[in-house]
This record gives sequence, C-alpha cells and structure tokens, in this order.
Amino acid sequence: MSRCIPFLLAPVALLAAAPAVAESPEAALGALLDADRNFAAASVQTGAVDGLSAMFDADVVMPIGSKGFARGKAEAKAALAANPANRDARASWSPVRGGISADGEHGFTFGYMTTQQPGEAARPGKYLAYWVRRPEGWRVAAYRRVPRKDGAMAAEMLAPSLPSRTVSPSGDADMLARHHASLAAAERAFSDRAQQVGLRAAFGEYGRPDAMNMYGDGPFDVGLERVTANFSAEESAAKIHWASDGVLVASSGDLGVSWGFIRPNGEAKPGEPVAIPFFTIWRRDAPDAPWRYIAE
Repeated sequence: MSRCIPFLLAPVALLAAAPAVAESPEAALGALLDADRNFAAASVQTGAVDGLSAMFDADVVMPIGSKGFARGKAEAKAALAANPANRDARASWSPVRGGISADGEHGFTFGYMTTQQPGEAARPGKYLAYWVRRPEGWRVAAYRRVPRKDGAMAAEMLAPSLPSRTVSPSGDADMLARHHASLAAAERAFSDRAQQVGLRAAFGEYGRPDAMNMYGDGPFDVGLERVTANFSAEESAAKIHWASDGVLVASSGDLGVSWGFIRPNGEAKPGEPVAIPFFTIWRRDAPDAPWRYIAE
C-alpha cells in the first residue's frame, strides 16, 4: 500500500433516500447480502463479464494487477472482458461475511467464487467487495478477486460486522470531508508505523481482532493471529510504503475504504512491479475512535 501521489478525495455521491422507518443494522446487512447473492444468481445466466459488471457502481475502482486500477464501470467491464479467463465463462459466488455502516448506506461482503469456461475445469477464487446503497439498490464501489487453490471451502457464514450504534444518513459536506481526511491519515500512519516496527507488528497494531486478509492461496485468513502470521517476525522495518490515492467513507464515519499503491522503499528490483494497487476496508466504533482495518 503506498505512494508519493497526492491524496485525492473520492467524489461524494448522492445518498439514497432513507427508508420511512429506520432499518436495524441486521436488516440493512440482510438486504446487502441478498443483493450480493441475487447478483451471483443472475451471473450464472449472463456470464462472468456481464454478471460481475452488473453490480458495479458508476465510480467503481478495481485493481488490475500491476496495471493499476480500472476506474469506473465501463473501464472495469473492459478489464474483465480483456481477461481470456472470463470469455464465455460463467461466474458464481457466495458471501461468507458481511458488514454494514451505522447509517446503513455502506457495507462490505467477501466470499468464495468459481469461474468456469465451457468444457474446462472450474477456477476457484475469492472476492472482496465494498458496497454503497444507491437509489437503484446496492452497488459495488470497490472490488477485488484473487485465485485460490482447489478444494472445498467452509461455506458457513462468519459473524457479521455490525455498528455499535444506528444513525440517520447525512449529507453534511464538511463532516464527510473530515471523515475522508481521517481515514487517509490512518492509512499514512499505518505505513509510517510499518517503517518503524516492520509489517508484522504494524498489521497487528492497526487491525481489528476480527480482521481478514485474502491474499493467501487457501481460505481467508481471519483474526489478527492468522493475518500477522503472513509476515516475517524477523523484519524490523518494512521494505515497502503506501498511502491513499482515494477514500470513500459512510456519512456515519464508522466504515470506509481506502485505495492506492504499494511501492518499494528505494528502486524496484529488475522484473519487480514499481507499484501494486491495493484497497483496504476500515471500521471504527465511533467518529472519534481510531480507524482499524477489517478486510484487505
């Protein structure tokens, strides 16, 4: 996660009309999970490219390897179509965990998926999606999928990530700007701390106890013990740095997503990418509480 690129605030979209009766967090999350599953069911009929892009928001950001990000629905759909593995393929997926913001307007899901072309073996994978509620329904604002090794994965739902309070959505631009700035600052501080103590210690300090990391080739690593085990205990200072190019935060200030690039400290070695795109989902218990990552 990194960069020397100036931080840019993500455009603040219009909030969907609030329901006449405020939903409970459980009901709001249930609607989000239903939306994820419904898009998955439709994708089996339409194909991977159309099925995935149907759920994308107009301003979606999607990492595309060392090429950076696809930005916007049209660019993301074109990136999916350019991948030979997606052509004529069918994609199916199912969430295993979800979370919702206190205002009920932002959320996230992650789960297992398969992509299969006619006459070929299924390609197993994992996905992470950050969602925003639009007037037309839930749409994905940030999306990543990665391959995983073959084999059955536990399909049981994990405990939901629910807010500690419920609030009405707000369009206060000054407040939203403060939320955006605080999340960008947390991402920078995370990287700065890694320069001091190494990745393993920094990931332990800046993660929630129920944090998830998706980058291994097996099941999701859930919980700080499993997440931090991915990093060397011998490293005293990180060899990479990162920062936010953009962020998106719920008006309740308790759930957000940050995206940007990971860069090496110093020059990249021959054959290594100069910058690797990332996005990280963050949660905090209240607007005056510290941000901690929950999924990345």
